Amino acid sequence: MAGRIHRYAVGLKWTGDRGEGTAHYRAYSRDHRIEAPGKPAIEGSADPAFRGDAARWNPEEMLLAALSSCHQLWYLHLCAEAGVVVVGYADEAEGEMQEAADGGGQFVRVVLRPTVTVAAGSDAERAEALHHEAHAKCFIARSVNFAVACEAEIVVAENRQTVPRA
Repeated sequence: MAGRIHRYAVGLKWTGDRGEGTAHYRAYSRDHRIEAPGKPAIEGSADPAFRGDAARWNPEEMLLAALSSCHQLWYLHLCAEAGVVVVGYADEAEGEMQEAADGGGQFVRVVLRPTVTVAAGSDAERAEALHHEAHAKCFIARSVNFAVACEAEIVVAENRQTVPRA
């Protein structure tokens, strides 16, 4: 039996015409708007290294955010099933993209660095191990062709006992 199919749709509109269109490389802004019904718009642009607006989200940041949030959602689900009570979760994810000689490029790796606080009495070792299972199930991580590592830190609330990063 095949798995369920889920479909997603977003609209993207370029908002960067400065009156000359794309007459030349410096004539236009990279600004755009990403929309989906019933949700706030995301104001996007290119990375400033590619003439984008640093105040707007760029595709590279959104890819990193998708990996981080997908891992977090799976992790919280797995902890709830395993009886590990998470009371705090924050991630400081980093990605590395390498430009190619032809001007293109690709991500070569991403490192997720979640700091997870679990309630006193929760199994900190199980909390650490569940990151591996979350990574294996993450829809986004399974869809990319580069390494995604997870260097988690588990903190136990109250006594602040820490299990070091793997």
